[in-house]
Amino acid sequence: MSVWENFWNIIWWLFYVWAFFAFLWALFVVFGDLFRDDKLSGWWKAIWVIFLAFVPFLGLLVYLIARGKGMTERSMERARKNQETSDAYIRGVAAASPSEEISKARALLDSGTISADEFDMIKGKVLV
Repeated sequence: MSVWENFWNIIWWLFYVWAFFAFLWALFVVFGDLFRDDKLSGWWKAIWVIFLAFVPFLGLLVYLIARGKGMTERSMERARKNQETSDAYIRGVAAASPSEEISKARALLDSGTISADEFDMIKGKVLV
């Protein structure tokens, strides 16, 4: 066997491994979408699972053709909700600048809500 035959055998083997993992990834994506879909009844989900289990390649192609657009819409909606949740969390935990904190404390001191000692304590915490 020549060096070039070994080289092409390795290339084909790498292609087969890549194709196998790409197929598994697509299958997991389809199963994930299938079980996240709220509009699909349990019986339809069971039928899709059976179809994907017994004829996986054909089932995968049929699912992507029949439900690909909805799959994209559900994915985009999930990404939008995740972004909104993340943004709300960041806004909730974001601290104000030290000057804003001191000005708020000064307003509380001026209105008589807090004492001068409490103001100094807040100012000390902010400046540290």
